[in-house]
Amino acid sequence: MKKRALILVFGLLTIFLAACGGSKPKINQKPYEDKQFLMGTYVQMRIYDDGKKEVLKPAFKRVKELADKITVNQKGSEIDEINQEAGVKPVKVTDDMYYLLKEAYKYSEDSKGGFDMAIGSITSLWRIGFPDARKPDQSEIDQALKLVNYHDVVFNDDEQTVFLKEKGMKLDLGAIAKGYITDEVVKVMKENGVTTAIIDLGGNVFVMGNSPRGNQKEDWTVGIQDPNQARNVVLGSVPETNMSLVTSGIYERYLEVDGKTYHHLFNPKTGYPFDNDLAGVTIVSKKSIDGDGLSTAVFSMGVKDGMKYVEDLKDTEAIFVTRDDKVYVTSGLKNVFELNKEAGYTMGDEKDMN
Repeated sequence: MKKRALILVFGLLTIFLAACGGSKPKINQKPYEDKQFLMGTYVQMRIYDDGKKEVLKPAFKRVKELADKITVNQKGSEIDEINQEAGVKPVKVTDDMYYLLKEAYKYSEDSKGGFDMAIGSITSLWRIGFPDARKPDQSEIDQALKLVNYHDVVFNDDEQTVFLKEKGMKLDLGAIAKGYITDEVVKVMKENGVTTAIIDLGGNVFVMGNSPRGNQKEDWTVGIQDPNQARNVVLGSVPETNMSLVTSGIYERYLEVDGKTYHHLFNPKTGYPFDNDLAGVTIVSKKSIDGDGLSTAVFSMGVKDGMKYVEDLKDTEAIFVTRDDKVYVTSGLKNVFELNKEAGYTMGDEKDMN
């Protein structure tokens, strides 16, 4: 697989172009592309439509515009203002932020708190992914857990304000923000006449149109990153078009303390990283914001409950990778997912689930 034409991305997904896909009129084999370091990750975009190079500019502009509103601890960001005014007063926000926060609340509800938008008091303690990451004392964690409760986020639709009831509460939208931004970039692309593109926000990937290579019109082939190996090692692949793929995994960002590894996906009930049978989850959906919210929510459930949850959702599929090197896929992917036998994984069966 490595010998095929690879599109390298900087998250837990690797997209590669197999020798498939028919060319369309005015679709180039070689894309216009740009890569920039934003939001602590590499944002990469490729546009294959002839004459559409200039669309890269408004697409990246939209990323920067939204990142400036959403990034925690960034001076002037809307999310930072909400956190600063916790327990003091409601904060009026823009349409973008209000929509994103309402979606975050929805996923907090749907996952019964497995995904909690108010996890910020915990993530700001651990700081995993940053140079000053550390394992907090238990007393610090116990105190911070008292402030993790999405039910204490109050919305006023008439005023378009958001209020955190308790002083010290903090929102953290890191588990859903990139999905929303990805969807907004897709909008920019479509509004400017782009039909064939790949958008990658550090692991939040959206594939537009079909592969420009080969003699027939076929989907992109999307390789799923092995969560236990170095980047660009794929454990399997699926064919997709006009879909989002988002992965959450335990080796994306982590902290090692006294020989123990702590990953960045936190359990809002314990203040520690989730400790279950999963190493990674990939969500395939029409909207990236759904994939983002679901990847964390489903990760919190483990493979058995997570599989059941996704199977009940419309237009959504999932790939689960367990710590014991088994791969499970939802029913819609069973006939199209191809396992890379060289990766050392085996396909799991429902009877294997705990």
